[in-house]
Amino acid sequence: MNFTWQDGERTIRFGRGAVADAPRLLGDSYTLLTTERARAAAPEVVEGASAVHVVGPGLVDELAAELHEAVGDARLIVALGGGRVVDVAKALAGVRPHGTRAAAIPTTLSAAEMTRIHRTPAGHEGARNVRAAIVVNDPDLSASQPTAELAASSANALAHAVEAPVTTLASPVPTLAAREAMRLIDVAWLVEGEDPSYLGREQLAQAALLSGYAIDATRYGLSHVMSQTLVRVGGAGHGQANAAVLPVAIGALEQRNPGRVDPDGTLVELARRLARRAGADGIRRLGVDEDQLEACARAAAQRPDLRYTPPAADAEELLALYRAAW
Repeated sequence: MNFTWQDGERTIRFGRGAVADAPRLLGDSYTLLTTERARAAAPEVVEGASAVHVVGPGLVDELAAELHEAVGDARLIVALGGGRVVDVAKALAGVRPHGTRAAAIPTTLSAAEMTRIHRTPAGHEGARNVRAAIVVNDPDLSASQPTAELAASSANALAHAVEAPVTTLASPVPTLAAREAMRLIDVAWLVEGEDPSYLGREQLAQAALLSGYAIDATRYGLSHVMSQTLVRVGGAGHGQANAAVLPVAIGALEQRNPGRVDPDGTLVELARRLARRAGADGIRRLGVDEDQLEACARAAAQRPDLRYTPPAADAEELLALYRAAW
């Protein structure tokens, strides 16, 4: 599928070969944030940038604070990379004048290109949360990860799609998008042990786009709080953390919304398949020590996002879920 979607103030270009349209959509004056892996995937985007900054590993708020001065007075900040890079670009745009925009060319299924959900730069109070005004999602880039990483990234997209229909801000259109995202992820990973096909990777790219649209409209809750805290406190990788906790989170969300999340167990089985393919079928496989789970539970319990999937989980429930996912 190939389309251009004008969604309010943002332009979303999707399809194989879409990256060829990036220079036209971005114009001739932008600052680029990328990684060494990603920059090789879109040389024309790199060549067209006024300045290029490589984003290393780390936490979004800290990375954005480090790059704040280097980015200067850029009016368009373009991210070419995964969710961390995209979130840093949005964070930097959010501390600049309102005319400053962010754009995103994703190289993973993070769906960060579709959301205004991101941390803000450390030390900058009153920063805005922004979403990318230009999105170029080319499946040859966004679904380009090796199998294990692609499975973990797929679990992240599935978590968006699972949570969106049951948050307190859920509404019909985002719910439809989320359900289609679930279907596409399931089809793409249909056969146990087989890699997604050429078409399957395109389906995953579209699923991530739709899941991001859905979660942007509805916020997130239990599953993402658990996984994000596992990253921040436990040091796990983002996609792998989602894959590890999603099976137990689906069960907890179904208990909160009987018959609305996973009444027949098909989503839990899909989540387990993704966790196995990601090498993340259990928190213990992510390099997180068991004695860190209590700290993760205490930190997660402080997150206000838990209120979006009521009743808000307390530290005791969160610890039980972490242990069940161990």
